[in-house]
Amino acid sequence: MTETLYGCDEAEARPWLDRFDARTRIVTALALVVAALVVRSPFVLMAGLAGLLALAWFCGLHWKNIAGRLLHAEGFLLVLLILLPLTVPGPAALSLGPVEPSAPGLDRALKICLRVNFSALAVLILLAGMEPVRFGHALAGLGVPDKLAHLLLFAARWVALIKEEGLRLHDAMRARAFKASTSLHTFRTLGFFCGQLLVRALERAERIDEAMRCRGFAGRFVLAAEERPGRSDALFAAGAASAILAAVALDQLT
Repeated sequence: MTETLYGCDEAEARPWLDRFDARTRIVTALALVVAALVVRSPFVLMAGLAGLLALAWFCGLHWKNIAGRLLHAEGFLLVLLILLPLTVPGPAALSLGPVEPSAPGLDRALKICLRVNFSALAVLILLAGMEPVRFGHALAGLGVPDKLAHLLLFAARWVALIKEEGLRLHDAMRARAFKASTSLHTFRTLGFFCGQLLVRALERAERIDEAMRCRGFAGRFVLAAEERPGRSDALFAAGAASAILAAVALDQLT
């Protein structure tokens, strides 16, 4: 299975999006995130969220995968939903005995939740199924500094390898009958685990650096094939721009 951004393994489930230039998808995702920050009406945000869910269904993404990835952010949003209505001053929205959540705090928490979910879903649909190499080349084509593009490429590639190293160390600890507890031995063992993981990561980074130098790496990856936007990219960008402008206009009317 082709490795993709964020560990997503559903690249084969979105062939319709893979026909577009990677730069078109990145700019569209960025425009959607900016639009979510500009729109103030919760009804427009909910309509946009419903549109993204329809796009996810059209692309063939599984609902369980989407819900599982959005669930990572819902815990923080739940804290906001509880604290903001209790800390932001203003008239009470409802009375729950001694607790009276404020209407401005509840409205602000609702907008934040909708914006975060909208932005996360837009990025998940448009970018999560993209190969890291293609993503890095697209960033370079958009004028992003080479060092930042390289940093993102290396992060997307080697975080998974460091995770594999950690799993091997964990398996070795289990083979030696290690059981976590609150004892001093457990804390010392976990400290050795973190230190050994850092040492192995450093050794692997040195080997990678030597291998790249042997292959003539001079600070920039050579693009094997550069993508060129076509008519379908223009139509997709025009459709996304029309939807964003319509959402902003509707927000101004409401």
